[in-house]
Amino acid sequence: MPIIASNFKTNHTRKSTAIFVNEVNDYLKEKNISSEVYVFPTATSFDIFDTVSNFIIGTQNAYATASGSFTGEIGTVQLDEFEIKTILIGHSERRHILGETQNVIAQKYEFYKNLGYKIIYCIGEPLEIKQKGIKSTLEYIYEQFIGIDINYENLILAYEPVWAIGTGVSATNNDIENVHNAIKEKINKPLLYGGSVKSENVREICQIPNVDGVLIGTASWKVEEFIKIIENTKDL
Repeated sequence: MPIIASNFKTNHTRKSTAIFVNEVNDYLKEKNISSEVYVFPTATSFDIFDTVSNFIIGTQNAYATASGSFTGEIGTVQLDEFEIKTILIGHSERRHILGETQNVIAQKYEFYKNLGYKIIYCIGEPLEIKQKGIKSTLEYIYEQFIGIDINYENLILAYEPVWAIGTGVSATNNDIENVHNAIKEKINKPLLYGGSVKSENVREICQIPNVDGVLIGTASWKVEEFIKIIENTKDL
């Protein structure tokens, strides 16, 4: 069964998130779906949700701290209140828009690794690197593992080519297979694909060798579409 994860980014409210989570949970319970399903809402939408065991709520980001003087950030004190033990680290928007360096990302990774969090660690290349070919792509991606303990037991990887995130352009099956095969040769961890995944192409993507699931943005923000994505992959 593939892993299905939704990153809300800066979308949904506390109210709409609760509706979304409850509808997905009802579906998983009613259909007895055993796929691992993750939702990463905004921090303002955190709550204690009564979900089935394979439906996990995580945080899109947190600072490497329990608490302190870090304006605009959240730490483990806030996450503990909502029993959150899963985190996204290294997303391209944090790297390229918000300026997180590999050093900052590695420090955050080490902090949450030491606390036993489930980490979905994101990697991927921009268009100018992709255009140089697979060798340059892999060199760029492997640099994103500097300072990262790839043997951590609670690690899931997510390959997201930056040029395919939210653009409507998905990597070709060949692109995905080449990169996933190369990463899997070096790192034996669950490896998700992200980049313009939707209900129409998710099944085909999840059947590509060494694709263990998907991390989805835009197409997952409507609960009907997200449930359709889960439905289309439940028997794989």
